Amino acid sequence: MSTNFVFVLDTNRKPLAPCKPGVARSLLKAGKAKVFRRYPFTIILNKQINDKRKTLQLKIDPGSLQTGFALVTQGKEVIWAMVLTHRGQQTKDAMLRRCGIRRGRRNRGTRYRKPRFLNRRRPKGWLAPSLKHRVLTIETWVNRLRKLTPICSLAMELVKFDTQKMENPEVSGVEYQQGELFGYEVREYLLEKWERKCAYCGAKDTPLEVEHIYPISRGGSNRVSNLTLACQPCNQGKGNQDIRDFLCGKPDLAARILKQAKVPLKDAAAVNSTRWRLFETFKATDLPVTTGSGAHTKFNRRRFDLPKEHWIDAACVGEMKSLTLLTRQPLLVKATGHGCRQVIPMNKYGFPRQGYKPKKPVPGWKTGDIVNVVTGKNAGLKAVRIKTVRAKGSFDIKPGDKILSVSRNHIQPVHRQDGYGYSF
Repeated sequence: MSTNFVFVLDTNRKPLAPCKPGVARSLLKAGKAKVFRRYPFTIILNKQINDKRKTLQLKIDPGSLQTGFALVTQGKEVIWAMVLTHRGQQTKDAMLRRCGIRRGRRNRGTRYRKPRFLNRRRPKGWLAPSLKHRVLTIETWVNRLRKLTPICSLAMELVKFDTQKMENPEVSGVEYQQGELFGYEVREYLLEKWERKCAYCGAKDTPLEVEHIYPISRGGSNRVSNLTLACQPCNQGKGNQDIRDFLCGKPDLAARILKQAKVPLKDAAAVNSTRWRLFETFKATDLPVTTGSGAHTKFNRRRFDLPKEHWIDAACVGEMKSLTLLTRQPLLVKATGHGCRQVIPMNKYGFPRQGYKPKKPVPGWKTGDIVNVVTGKNAGLKAVRIKTVRAKGSFDIKPGDKILSVSRNHIQPVHRQDGYGYSF
């Protein structure tokens, strides 16, 4: 399986064109370079290189749960890819939990922090913390990648291109509405909402058709809340029947479909709320920024016969005539945060947990550090994350689903904690 290219810096930390893993390995063995950073893997040369060319484009597919990154050359070759997992829902859950604890203390009349949510006005352009987190993490990684690789421009999903008008300026009426990209936006919305499977039988990896829950012939509308996805046998079997008649033997399934049809797509709303803030953030980098629509991205992905993945969607953003994947193993990055600032944890009732005594942190070690186990009974474990740091010197590490205890004298640091977890 082809892997990501390796980032290269010269001795002055100026980013150079990424190289293949084999070239980086040869430079390291010859002593001409050293490892500068493990994630993403970067080497630094021991001499200065006079190369001022910037030929890479960073393409981004922003999402609510995950965001895809892809570095593409001028020859439309994808040489590096990454999938960033956000923690917006964790931020929201933590704030709701904190809100509940404070409200409970106010109701009980115990020592509490006065409420301030009724006497403050939100500034223009305010975003909820869970949404602002998505913008800040994407901005952080754009800035990091700009320091490690020569990026000349940015591209992101934002607006819908009028491809019909570009191909045929005289197009109008029904012809304008039923072009090559006709129906892509609604279908993409329904695919996300119904988890890319038939609403009636749950079939996956099969052609799905747009289905009216309440038939048009019986007074149904074309609103998205009345649309779902069904495989061809289920769509033909239902015909123009009412959903309750078609699923008369499965009342629970009918109730679930009707309930889900009225639920808005939260993730789509999160993307819509942050896309313009991201665009303004990218414009502030002084790099040329191009945009593309989700429908055009899907059109390109299907034209090149590529699977549905976030980093592939990022590579397919915008106008392109060809695309070659030189990597198929993206770096998986998960936002883990920098720890909790709460000194004394509370239980669900808002009272301090019994028996908790804060201790001084161990100098030089933090939860989230990635280490290799070099000695002891667990010797040989590589690139494992420290789960718990104890003052007595025994740490918990988490290789896979297991939790093991090791001494700090038996481990060697590989990558210091930076708020993210890494894997492939």
